Amino acid sequence: MDYLSYFQEFSSNVWLYGGSFLLVLSILVFIHEWGHYIVARMCGVRVETFSIGFGPELFGVTDRNGTHWKFSIIPLGGYVKLFGDVDPASAQHTNEVEDQDTGKKRVLTPAELQETFFNKPVWKRALVVAAGPGINYLFAIVLMAGLFVYTGQPVTPPEGAAVVVGSSADEHGFKPHDRIISIDGKSISSFEDIRREMMIALDEERHFEVERKGQLFDIHASPKKKEFEDRFGFKQSIGLLGLISPRQAVNIEGIVRIDNTNFEKGQEDKARALLLSKMDQTIEIEILVKNGENDLLIIQPRAEFNEAMRDPESKEYNVLFLAAKQGNDIVEHSVGSALLASLKQTYVITRGTLEALGQMITGTRSATELGGIIRIGAIAGDMAQQGLIALIMFTALLSINLGLINLFPIPMLDGGHLVFYAVESALGKPVPEQVQEYAFRVGLVFLVGIMLFANINDIVQLVL
Repeated sequence: MDYLSYFQEFSSNVWLYGGSFLLVLSILVFIHEWGHYIVARMCGVRVETFSIGFGPELFGVTDRNGTHWKFSIIPLGGYVKLFGDVDPASAQHTNEVEDQDTGKKRVLTPAELQETFFNKPVWKRALVVAAGPGINYLFAIVLMAGLFVYTGQPVTPPEGAAVVVGSSADEHGFKPHDRIISIDGKSISSFEDIRREMMIALDEERHFEVERKGQLFDIHASPKKKEFEDRFGFKQSIGLLGLISPRQAVNIEGIVRIDNTNFEKGQEDKARALLLSKMDQTIEIEILVKNGENDLLIIQPRAEFNEAMRDPESKEYNVLFLAAKQGNDIVEHSVGSALLASLKQTYVITRGTLEALGQMITGTRSATELGGIIRIGAIAGDMAQQGLIALIMFTALLSINLGLINLFPIPMLDGGHLVFYAVESALGKPVPEQVQEYAFRVGLVFLVGIMLFANINDIVQLVL
């Protein structure tokens, strides 16, 4: 990769990439910590500090309830410190507090004990902890539902407009305009669903239920695993089936062969005439692409979608539509249906993330695909360039992943706390503080190690 060009591009867009990343991250951190804060207040727990960021304070203010709201110098997270806890991790608690008049330590009064986190019933403590990840999920669901109501939900029909020659789809008998009904029993409603399932499947076999000309077929096929590198140099393994989305169209000027007839530059009229004569037939075309490796597609162009090829005055005179012109169906939603669609998307994203992480653990997928703040920042910048809607959808996706990660049963994370509370509930007594402290130390080392690995991995892939 030409990392000098990347560096120049990044430098010229530093405010876009850095600003987008910090904006999205700050919003999500605030949402997460506010979940802890508001439920703690509802449960009668005093909140001492609400911080966006770590380290020395930049500026802050204390409200009438005694909570100090502040921004700190390292904007890569945040925390709330609950009354009675020694630190924000709630690993230890104390029965003492500093007297505001004398500045000396004193024992908490009975009234103050009632406001401590550690003195609350285990179910209330669990609610406070679970509220952070929970509100991340709720925020994402509401965000996506709002977009679906306002703009509609763009859905690409779940059919293959063309089949790539030599692909898994070609080898296993898929035909142009086959409609995918389900994959391994999971209902498929859009081409995005197909792509998502294949990306996770890598090269593992899947069972497809396919509709072709009103008849149903069962096809068992394995996508072909391929390592994809984006323009920043970040690598990702994906599964490719070899079906082309209905959103795709072909520029006739790029066609160099139709079946056994070859074309040179300037022979677009000849190619157009042959295409028009073969409408609604299954044909093979070769398309010139920039990387020097031409694409070979099996297509069945529909006459009803390509009438513009007969009109030299049309803007679509040189465009061969492989399927319907519009590509996307815009599904209009009520508030209720938007929420249901948003819930489905949230479930699919969560399941896909868990499957991808499971593949990293088993070695099916390379752990080098685990990205850190550099990769997230690059994606945030790209989404910002694509527009507000893309950035909002990225924010929802990141919010889901933030909520999910925090639910992992790792000490230091919310999920680790919930495990301790589950044990406490089962045994009828808290896990000893010393045991919790050692567990939190191990959890901290593990999380720091993962963060270092992910970010060093980002740097290595950018440079090499």
